[in-house]
Amino acid sequence: MEKSGYGRDGIYRSLRPPVDFPKEPNLSMVSFLLRNVSCYPYKPALIDANSGETLTFYQLKSTVIKLSHGFLKLGINKSDRVLIFAPNSVQFPLCFFAITAIGAIATTANPNYTVNELSKQLKDSNPKLVVTVPELFDKVKDFNIPLISLGSKRNQRGFNVKNTPKILSFHDLLDIAGNVPEFPSVSVKQTNTAVLLYSSGTTGLSKGVVLTHGNFIASSLMVTKDQELAGDIHRVYLCILPMFHVFGLAVMVYAQLQMGNALVSMAKFDFVMFLRNVEKYRATHLWVVPPIVLAMAKQNVVHKFDLSSLKQIGSGAAPLGKELMEECAKKFPQAVVMQGYGMTETCAIISMENLAFGVRHTGSAGLLAPGVEAQIVSTENPKPLPPKQLG
Repeated sequence: MEKSGYGRDGIYRSLRPPVDFPKEPNLSMVSFLLRNVSCYPYKPALIDANSGETLTFYQLKSTVIKLSHGFLKLGINKSDRVLIFAPNSVQFPLCFFAITAIGAIATTANPNYTVNELSKQLKDSNPKLVVTVPELFDKVKDFNIPLISLGSKRNQRGFNVKNTPKILSFHDLLDIAGNVPEFPSVSVKQTNTAVLLYSSGTTGLSKGVVLTHGNFIASSLMVTKDQELAGDIHRVYLCILPMFHVFGLAVMVYAQLQMGNALVSMAKFDFVMFLRNVEKYRATHLWVVPPIVLAMAKQNVVHKFDLSSLKQIGSGAAPLGKELMEECAKKFPQAVVMQGYGMTETCAIISMENLAFGVRHTGSAGLLAPGVEAQIVSTENPKPLPPKQLG
């Protein structure tokens, strides 16, 4: 095998050190997520950028335990689908983890969807419950599915939307649970479906992608392997990527929290607020999309904020050109500008640049993530191609 990782069988194999995936079959993504919480119970886990509300890892765990009992009491059982149709918030991951903790299946939808786009996904996924926000009630009220409303306690008054089944608030869900010290005993295997995400797969209408507990566990270890090797303990990630998308859900929410990193959630993108939050929360790491890298490289407002805490500006979801990488890196000399590549179908990760070695700012999507195998195939025939060939 040469330094490209290309083998005689026509397959490229990752050159990164392998990941030790847990072999235990009866492991849910939530028990894996919380496996080390007792080592850092009072470290911040989730922070709401708008309100400053902060949950420690201990509070994250106890809230998810309560919510999981709450969902069970509402009649949500193993393999039932629950739709989360909401912008980013601290409550979004809490509900997401609680749904998967009881073996139910979370499905997510873009809050910008029209009623028509949403109805296609509802027909396909058939959820028993919708978790949403008051601003989006109009889009879901005619589907006749019970609703859970996210938001602060004070927003929850006067919820009598005509023709709507019962609406409970996030806080009602916590109250229903009562005092519960442990997760409900539900048997969940790594091979059980955890999440149903919708992706157009580049062409046509969006299709449901089935991801298991094991997929999330494996992907999170692959995403954070470089951090583990670097022995870098506490990172602060500012999450502007939408949590309904695999990039936000797997790479940010799940991978970072299982690693013990802090996650600062932003509900909607505003460039100045984004910069202010990097400064305010001393964010160390970002995963963003190319238009944000462009703004960071070009806009002068960047100089008004102290962004010296940034160590890494990672980009994904679309290609980032070499010139733009170089330009952004000049603006942020203390940060590494890098990119990665993934798909919903692979639970978000295929390749990313390795910060430890390699040429910088090449415009490449990096090296295969640990454990990934890939093939480059000719467009003329299904023949695998060696390095330096276009396919």
